[in-house]
Amino acid sequence: MITFAFYFFAILISILFLITVMSSNVLYAMTSLAAGMVLISGLFFMLGADFLGVVQLIVYVGAVMALYSFAMMFFDTSKNVKEKNSSALAVFVLGGAIALLLVLIFAAPMIGHGQNALHPAIIDATNPQSVGMVLFTKYLVPFEVAAIMLLVAMVAGIILAGKKMDQSLSTMDTTEVTEESIRSTK
Repeated sequence: MITFAFYFFAILISILFLITVMSSNVLYAMTSLAAGMVLISGLFFMLGADFLGVVQLIVYVGAVMALYSFAMMFFDTSKNVKEKNSSALAVFVLGGAIALLLVLIFAAPMIGHGQNALHPAIIDATNPQSVGMVLFTKYLVPFEVAAIMLLVAMVAGIILAGKKMDQSLSTMDTTEVTEESIRSTK
């Protein structure tokens, strides 16, 4: 039964992420991305990693929903997305490099089959306790670096959003908004 559920989730996740990549409509892409993230958390729950499943739901699905909200607010969702491919060679080289990287990532567990973990499992620890022990011992520096990078990205986003809004558009009437948009495009 678990094997069937795994393949069912895997097929649905693959289909949803293909819709995300292939869709030219922003709202369809965001909806399928959020649904795919929810199904990935289902895989974690099936594997017994309840903590990771909840983190997947809260962090990633929450982030996708925030992205979804911003996409609805800032983009004209009635238009389709058009890509500008200036070089087919660059697309081919990048696609090949990504495919090679994926092969190496999936082959790494088979290559390092006989290696032992640096931190043995704690006997009576729950799933969140085990994740916390490894995260705050072995992976403390990458965890802190990721936190600093997120802080820098948040501050940069606030600064960039503040520079674009020199004047509030909600206090202007329609003619002033069109004049302002004409001035900003020149």
